Amino acid sequence: MRIILNVIWLVLCGIWMAILYALVGLLCFVLFFLVITIPFGIAAFRISGYVLWPFGRTIAPREGGRGVGAIVGNIIWVILFGWELAIAHLVTGILLCLTIIGIPLGLANFKIIPISLVPLGVRIVPSDEPFPSHR
Repeated sequence: MRIILNVIWLVLCGIWMAILYALVGLLCFVLFFLVITIPFGIAAFRISGYVLWPFGRTIAPREGGRGVGAIVGNIIWVILFGWELAIAHLVTGILLCLTIIGIPLGLANFKIIPISLVPLGVRIVPSDEPFPSHR
């Protein structure tokens, strides 16, 4: 069932959302040219891979990843990119929930909103993996 949902997701919204995250990552690496935005670019590319194929994976806290740096970074991320990406997920999720087939896809969009707002200090893990994991 995961494969079917992931393929439908990829066609309806996954590819577009992944491109959006990849563009944000490129902005962080190229246009801003600041050392501060490099972790944001890495996080954007990590999330881009997640939004391409979300079913069968989930978000878990990173060991020791909720320090002051992650908190300050997440605040900067929300101001620069996070709120726009969260709104994109919200709108896409609502539109997908208008059809019966799209309801699981819309719920998956809502599930991605927290990581689109605060990407630092979390990681993406397989759904089968018990957490917290010590990796």
